[in-house]
Amino acid sequence: MTLANKTYEPTEARRVAFIGLGTMGSPMAAHLQRAGHDVTVYNRTTAKAEAWVHEHGGRFAATPLEAVKLGQGADIVFTCVGNDDDLRQVCCGEQGVLRGLKPGAFIVDHTTTSAEVAREIAARAAQQGVAFIDAPVSGGNLGALNGVLTVMCGGDPAAFDQVKPVIAAFARAVTHLGDSGSGQLAKMVNQVCVGGLLQGLAEALAFGEKAGLDMPRVIEVISQGAASSWQMVNRGPTMVRDEFDFGFAVDWMRKDLGLVLDEARRLGARVPATALIDQFYADVQAMGGGRQDTSSLIRRLR
Repeated sequence: MTLANKTYEPTEARRVAFIGLGTMGSPMAAHLQRAGHDVTVYNRTTAKAEAWVHEHGGRFAATPLEAVKLGQGADIVFTCVGNDDDLRQVCCGEQGVLRGLKPGAFIVDHTTTSAEVAREIAARAAQQGVAFIDAPVSGGNLGALNGVLTVMCGGDPAAFDQVKPVIAAFARAVTHLGDSGSGQLAKMVNQVCVGGLLQGLAEALAFGEKAGLDMPRVIEVISQGAASSWQMVNRGPTMVRDEFDFGFAVDWMRKDLGLVLDEARRLGARVPATALIDQFYADVQAMGGGRQDTSSLIRRLR
């Protein structure tokens, strides 16, 4: 893992526990350590936590509960795990962080989950005097490595103000959007947009290839105009080259779109294109592409 060089804004050093050292969590925790915070990490695979400490310093713990109790106890817990059930386990399980956090502490959750579980855990944390901020991120592994993630937050505004300077170690935009669950709902909006952009881009590139165009040159031209997007500039050329090893996997996108579809049913919102794109991603999974980047949508069109 190679972190980008980054200048960190001066902020009070905090005792931090970071739970979950996956593709996103590992560099996020490393930026916190580099920024001068006292970081303890936990990961289900202990060897990964040990390797992280060997590379970056800090300490590792055997359980989430131990991670928040080591030393003088954590001020802030960051979680970045897989899904709703994983989050419930690390927060509320027998070895969960809520069994060890002191009143006045904070939990900042970067997992993409349902809005419902964010509200549920926020309520349980509040009973112990702990503030919970749902804070899903956008920007992928590259954004995490470079410390320039976009973070969408829900929860108590005063608690948000306390944790924002710490989150800034790995983010360039940290925004409070409303009550608990608002961050997760905003992430759902983000994923609807990303899925639609990628499907449009996949169709456009596959069409151009069928027409015999020089697609790298086409991308260079049209990315200067109204069709441009981050996906076109960063993923268009790699899609043409049939390269799909870039961070955010199809399996995770399907999880996220499933959250969108569930929430849409609850809200009575109409998302027909999103439902269709979710099925297109199922096709990619059936082709063996579950761990490939989300731009692999183009594979089903070739």
